[in-house]
Amino acid sequence: MANENVIEMINVTKRFGNFVANDKINLELRKGEIHALLGENGAGKSTLMNILSGLLEPTEGEVHVKGKLEKIDSPSKAANLGIGMVHQHFMLVDAFTVTENIILGSETTKGLSLDLKTAKEKIIELSEKYGLAVEPDSYIRDISVGQQQRVEILKTLYRGADILIFDEPTAVLTPAEILELMDILRNLVKEGKSIILITHKLDEIRAVADRITVIRRGKSIETVELGDKSNKELAEMMVGRSVSFITPKGPATPKEIVLDIQDLKVKEARGAFAVKGLSLQVHAGEIVGIAGIDGNGQTELIKALTGLMKTDSGKIFLKGKNITNQRPRKITEQSVGHVPEDRHRYGLVLQMTVAENMALQTYYKEPLSKYGFLDYNKINAKARELMEEFDVRGAGELIPAASLSGGNQQKAIIAREIDRDPDLLIVSQPTRGLDVGAIEYIHKRLIQARDEGKAVLVVSFELDEILNVSDRILVIHDGKIQGEVTPETTNKQELGILMVGGNINEQ
Repeated sequence: MANENVIEMINVTKRFGNFVANDKINLELRKGEIHALLGENGAGKSTLMNILSGLLEPTEGEVHVKGKLEKIDSPSKAANLGIGMVHQHFMLVDAFTVTENIILGSETTKGLSLDLKTAKEKIIELSEKYGLAVEPDSYIRDISVGQQQRVEILKTLYRGADILIFDEPTAVLTPAEILELMDILRNLVKEGKSIILITHKLDEIRAVADRITVIRRGKSIETVELGDKSNKELAEMMVGRSVSFITPKGPATPKEIVLDIQDLKVKEARGAFAVKGLSLQVHAGEIVGIAGIDGNGQTELIKALTGLMKTDSGKIFLKGKNITNQRPRKITEQSVGHVPEDRHRYGLVLQMTVAENMALQTYYKEPLSKYGFLDYNKINAKARELMEEFDVRGAGELIPAASLSGGNQQKAIIAREIDRDPDLLIVSQPTRGLDVGAIEYIHKRLIQARDEGKAVLVVSFELDEILNVSDRILVIHDGKIQGEVTPETTNKQELGILMVGGNINEQ
C-alpha cells in the first residue's frame, strides 16, 4: 500500500477569536495502529479531534482521509468517511434503552415502523465480535458507567466506523473497567480498526499505544515510538518541565476532631441501603483517604455529608455540632468545602461564565455583592486572580464554563473551594481527567491545606493518588469501613484485598 496513513492532518489551525487552540498541528494515523495523543489539560487535543470528527471546522490546514483531501463539515460527513468519536462525557439518552441509543439517528425501518429486531441482532453480533457485552433492552440509567461506554463504542461501530477516536476514555472508569477497555481496544485493532487515543495517563499509553504525538499549548511537539521514551521524558515533553510523580510531604500533626460520623446509614435512589452503619473521624491537620471500588457507598456518603442526600439514621458532627440532614448551603457556610465527583452535575453551571461559577459559593456576600446587588467588576477580578493562581487555562473568565477542557473545569472548582479556606475540605475524585502536571499541583494544594490545619477527606478510585496524599487510608466495601491502613505500611495488593471485602490479617 503506497500510503499506509488513514488520517493525515496537515498544519491544522483553529482559532476562537484571538485564542489559538490549535496552531499548525500535524498528525498521522497509520492503518491498524493505536496512536496516543498526549497533552496537558487545555493543550488542544479535544479541539483537534472535534475537527476530525466534524464537530468543528479548521480555520486553516488540510485533513486527508485514506489518501484523499476531505472537508469534514459535520459529524454525519465524518461518519460517512468511517470516523467515529467516543466522547469523554457520554452522549446518551438516559430514558432510552441500549438498542435505542445505539441506533439513534441511523434507524432501520420496516415500512413505517422501527425494525428493532434486525437492529438488536446486529448489535448482538457486533458486541460478540469485539468483546463488548451489553444488554440490549436495559435502560441507560440502569447500567454502569463502564457499560455506558461500551454503548458509545457500539454506536460508532454500528455506523460502520473503522477509524475510532477515544477522548479520555478511562476518566470515569474503575481499575477493573480500565483493564477491560484496554482489551477492547486491542480487539478493535485486531479486527482492522485504527484508533486515536486521547489521554494523559502514561501507564495506559504504555499498555496499548504504538506511537505517541505530544501536543503542548496548541502546538504539536513531537511524534515518537512508544519504546523510545520513559514516562518521565513523556511527562516533560507534555508539560515542558520536569514533573514529580510523588508529592513530598512531611508527617501529619493531627489535632482536634473536625468531622465525626457515627453509625451512618443512607439509602440510594432505589431505596436499598448504600451506607450501612459507617463511622469515621477526620482530624484537623490530616488527610484521610477513602479507597474502594465504585458503587460501594462512596457517592451516597459524600452526598449525605454535603446535604445533597438525606440520611436514614446515624449522626454527622462538624467540630462538635450536629449537621445531620442540614441544607447544602447551611453546611458550606459552616466552613465546609466540597469538590464533587460529578463536576457537571454538582460542580458547575456550564452555561454560566467561569467567573460566575467561581463566585457560586460567595456571590451573596461582600465584597462580591452589596445591598443585594452583584458587583461584576469584583466577581470578574476575583476569577482572574484564581485562574492565574490555579493555572486555569481558557480564553478568559467571561467564557462559559462549558468551553473549558475537563481538567480546567476541575481546577476551577478546586480553586473556588480551596479559596474559601474551609475547616473541612471534602474532595471526591480530585484529579479525574487531569494531566500529570495538574495532578502534581492539586496534590500539593491538598497537602498545603492539611499543613494549614485543615481536615481533608479525599475519595478516589486512583490507588496511586490515595497512597500519595493520604495520612490514613480507610477502605470502604459494601457501605462499611472494611479496614484502616497507613500508606507507609500498605500496598496496592493489600488495598485490593480489602476493597473486595477480604481481610489482610488472614494472609
